[in-house]
Amino acid sequence: MVMVQHKSQSNKNAMKQGFIKVASAIPLVRVGDCKYNTEQIMSLVEQAEKRDVEIVVFPELSITGYSCQDLFHQSMLLDSAENALMLLLDFTRKLDVVVILGLPIAVGDLLLNCAAVIQQGQLLGLVPKTYLPNYNEFYEKRWFASSQDLRTSVIRYAGSQVMITSDPQLFRTCDGAIFGIEICEDVWAPTPPSNQLVLAGADLIFNLSASNELTGKHQYLKTLLAQQSARTMAGYVYSGCGFGESTQDVVYGGNALIYGNGRLIGEGERFSFEPQMSIAQIDIERLRSERRNNSTFVNAQRNIKFAIQNAHLSIHTIDCKATQPHSFVLERSIAPHPFIPSSADMADDCDEIFNIQVAGLAKRLVHTKSKTVVIGVSGGLDSTLALLVCVKTFDKLKMDRKGIIGVTMPGFGTTERTHDNALNLMKSLGISIREINITASVNQHFRDIGHDPVKRDTTYENCQARERTQILMDLSNELGALVIGTGDLSELALGWATYNGDHMSMYGVNGGVPKTLIRYLVKFVAESELDASSKAILMDIIDTPISPELLPADENGTIRQKTEDLVGPYELHDFFLYYFLRFGFRPSKLYLLARRAFDGTHPEAKTYSDDMIKHWLKIFVRRFFNQQFKRSCLPDGPKVGSVSLSPRGDWRMPSDASATVWLAECETL
Repeated sequence: MVMVQHKSQSNKNAMKQGFIKVASAIPLVRVGDCKYNTEQIMSLVEQAEKRDVEIVVFPELSITGYSCQDLFHQSMLLDSAENALMLLLDFTRKLDVVVILGLPIAVGDLLLNCAAVIQQGQLLGLVPKTYLPNYNEFYEKRWFASSQDLRTSVIRYAGSQVMITSDPQLFRTCDGAIFGIEICEDVWAPTPPSNQLVLAGADLIFNLSASNELTGKHQYLKTLLAQQSARTMAGYVYSGCGFGESTQDVVYGGNALIYGNGRLIGEGERFSFEPQMSIAQIDIERLRSERRNNSTFVNAQRNIKFAIQNAHLSIHTIDCKATQPHSFVLERSIAPHPFIPSSADMADDCDEIFNIQVAGLAKRLVHTKSKTVVIGVSGGLDSTLALLVCVKTFDKLKMDRKGIIGVTMPGFGTTERTHDNALNLMKSLGISIREINITASVNQHFRDIGHDPVKRDTTYENCQARERTQILMDLSNELGALVIGTGDLSELALGWATYNGDHMSMYGVNGGVPKTLIRYLVKFVAESELDASSKAILMDIIDTPISPELLPADENGTIRQKTEDLVGPYELHDFFLYYFLRFGFRPSKLYLLARRAFDGTHPEAKTYSDDMIKHWLKIFVRRFFNQQFKRSCLPDGPKVGSVSLSPRGDWRMPSDASATVWLAECETL
């Protein structure tokens, strides 16, 4: 059954774009001095409230100190802890923050290591520790009983009547965020209580801890917390005892760690001799999106539902009190290029992505028994990456590179720079080269359909793209070869491809790679796979403006038609694409995140004004919806990351879906 212990007043204020602000606080302590410890806690609570923190957690047994040992048997210490909690209740009466702290509590014949949840002068709940370490340097069973020894009970404590139980307890804030609590060793257990808590609905887990420091233990702890946060798709806020605990035999470093779905988003200073507080904003909406999209998580929830229905388990949900709306400023750092790996693992990730592309193409060649491929090589980034994939694939299959037929097809807009780069690259890679100028055939086509070539419209441009695709397809028939597509994920999202032109191929190796990542992949291959001559060509290709080169060059012979001037900056569109597809965020949240990501604080990203972000966001939404028909009939190609637009895989959308609701919100930004 579900038992509601406290009912809050109605409050319709939702989390600000799904974010909740939490803190892990590490106070100074004196072992057994509850008055001093309480003063330290009050000071940090006051700081948290001033910084609009909504929930703050303190370490295990923070009111008494964790290392009291046999003093826990002293009624004087237990009474002092209860009096201290009453002082804290009174202190928080006019504050607007939920506080989670630790203390020992006697319940009948049992002494329990508990977490107390307090808010605005009210004791909302008590959560006892389940797993008690009693090995090596730990002797908790000498003093405490486990929650498993406890029967559900309502006790009178610190002037309040409150339930204490071994059943899972959830706490729900007034804006709908749900959190659960576990204490130190609980997360080290094979089946942590947080497993049940998140399956029962908890978005956040708070851990009050007193883990001591040993060589190598800190990194293991961080890995453990990251994995638990990732496995449960939850926010995880950890507060460990710090300076002031007894160093008779061990030392406590004071770990303040905050994770969101496996990623560290807040960390304090270990071994600090001063009080500290790590603060972070956790995106609850993002966590819930991950869970809804993950059928394994949903299936795992059935066990909890079954246990509740058959009275094997009770989930107690406690509502926090209504609060005043908190002011909201997005403080989290937002990566402007979410598709690009961090610098620490860039080479490994690029190698993995490149090899996924290679493995995909290799399987297709082996299956079709093809010894030849045909690829259009323009001297641009996309065709360059596709060509490099072909070369690596042929090498791994021990096939002659001459089976790669690179075709350059200069037309009205081809510049000397891209033409020369295409030819030089093919020569340096040792593949077969074909050059077929399309100018005469396209002019003939203009005459056939009665189009005036002076009119440089969509027909003028698309005729060239389709002529090039026809050449590649016809060559493939003649040679018994596969046509390798070069279009990328960003172009698919925006529909920036000619339908049945460059939109079509027999296998699209770049279909899962966004434009912002392609430059990094090409650079990775240049620096790790190729000789100096090929590397120099690739570096010039990287520096060439992105262009379809369908309009004649300017009077200086340089590229006139720059894609990003027409369709918008790819780094913005890739940013929108990632959060739109990965988490289903609405335009207002995309706008909020983009403003933070492109505010000029990231050295590798441009700065965009609010008006520019709004303008290109509307373009993205409009094009994404309008161009679905091109994605509905895509050729095969490998998925390489968490986002894909394959109509057979990650993205299934009707071609005639309306963008009205999304565009309407864009107008309100």
